[in-house]
Amino acid sequence: MSSIMTNASALTALQSLNQTNKSLEMTQSRISTGYRVAGASDNAAYWSIATTMRQDKSSLAVVQDTLGLGAGKVDTAYAAMTKAIDTIGTIKDKLVAATGASSTDKAKLQSEISALQAQLKMGADGATFSGANWLSLDTTTSVAGAGTADDAKIVSAYTRTAAGAPSLQTIDVNVNSLKLYDAYAGATNSQKGIIDGVRLGTSGARDDTATAATGGTVAAQDGYAVSTLTVVGFNDQQIGQMLTVVDTATREMTDAATTLGTAKQRIDIQKSFTQSLMDSFDRGVGQLVDADMNVESTRLQALQVQQQLGIQSLSIANSNAQTILSLFR
Repeated sequence: MSSIMTNASALTALQSLNQTNKSLEMTQSRISTGYRVAGASDNAAYWSIATTMRQDKSSLAVVQDTLGLGAGKVDTAYAAMTKAIDTIGTIKDKLVAATGASSTDKAKLQSEISALQAQLKMGADGATFSGANWLSLDTTTSVAGAGTADDAKIVSAYTRTAAGAPSLQTIDVNVNSLKLYDAYAGATNSQKGIIDGVRLGTSGARDDTATAATGGTVAAQDGYAVSTLTVVGFNDQQIGQMLTVVDTATREMTDAATTLGTAKQRIDIQKSFTQSLMDSFDRGVGQLVDADMNVESTRLQALQVQQQLGIQSLSIANSNAQTILSLFR
């Protein structure tokens, strides 16, 4: 049936051309943006997953920065602690030299010890990074209670629970075991720092029963603090107790340096892992939403040919109506 009112061939050709143009437009969009899922309308499920993963990656980037900040704090404390260990070692050498020395020599040695004590304090006070000092602090307003330093928490991971809720994990540093000085006026000997806490001469341990020793007279509760000890007016037995005190303090500082070194190692491992995790997120998102340029370029060429053929087909279909005129000649 030939009709001038309805051109079925033209309608079919037009539908085919419209479909080709729509596919061509989609392919050109993928090539120009690089995404096969650029919005929720392209694939709602993939777009939702990719959006969540991108947000999580952004949070991981902040975690990476936080780890870097934490590493700076640990490095600063570690450098100051190792320097303090060297300094207290020199104090120990001076105490050895003071054993059996004359009063005049002890006075000279004490001037050196006092300078080293001042150096210990200055080094601890200067161990500040981004407003945080773990070696010289004041626990007056500590959340854990006056006299006890709060743990330092370094955000190390951003994760999601099985239910999809976000969760943060931290690397905790026990600052109370690191502190060399505590300015809290009410702190007991055991609450004070490694350097300013009064220690029993007999054991070297910080003890609340220890009292300041008197030169020349030995008592059971004689105590000494590394920050204030003096050899002037003290006998050899008391200097021996000072050596015990300094040696015990040195061991505690060595343990503190080990704690800092372990924290630094954990931070380095976590930084590397976080970077790997961020890279895996990029790969995962890419597999979901990125366009395959090899496929899209091939599809583009095919659709361009189809478009040309569709235009030609529509032109032929439209020209069919002209043949009806020949029937009336």
